[in-house]
Amino acid sequence: MILTVLEAIDAYVLPLLERAYAAFGYLGVVLAMTVESAAIPIPSEIILPFAGFSVSRGIAEPLTNAPWSYWGAVAAGVAGNTLGSLIAYAIGAYGGRPLLERYGKYVLISMHDLDVADRHFKRWGDITVFVSRMVPVVRTFISIPAGIARMPLWRFVAFSILGAIPWVMLLVWGGVVLGDRWVDIKQSLKGLDYLVAAAIVAAVGLFIWRHVRSR
Repeated sequence: MILTVLEAIDAYVLPLLERAYAAFGYLGVVLAMTVESAAIPIPSEIILPFAGFSVSRGIAEPLTNAPWSYWGAVAAGVAGNTLGSLIAYAIGAYGGRPLLERYGKYVLISMHDLDVADRHFKRWGDITVFVSRMVPVVRTFISIPAGIARMPLWRFVAFSILGAIPWVMLLVWGGVVLGDRWVDIKQSLKGLDYLVAAAIVAAVGLFIWRHVRSR
């Protein structure tokens, strides 16, 4: 089901990106990555290689009237990732946590679970956020649990940026190198999407089974 939803989204994303990049250039990349990182699954595996494809064509970027540049696209991608991550973090901290504290028991989430999450992010939050920024699907949603656990904001931002930089650089570079075959990147990562989706489903199933059994 998760992959069906993601594939349906992919079909509508590219035309939107084409219009956004043609009208806003780097700002279009910032906006797209902000949406992607704010827990809305618009795949960066399309956003960033397509920006790289714009670099490879040497077309004019509409805001600067200069050709698209690799580092300009990378900077825009990292900036958008950071902005979107902060939005999702705020949702978790100021919206998600109060709701879970009050109504979490109705979806099998207890105060004990929140305490466990707090301890995890206190001890392993840095590496969790860093690695998650380089994992498809997970990178889109990791900011919300970080916010719920109230991970220190400056550490969250720092490790989000550190994790985003290699991911953004790699995908933009792939678009530059592959040129009009940039869509091959998304196809190449599809197997990883399947693996991550299966892991998420298994983790949710295990969580439900353990909580129902304990009750």
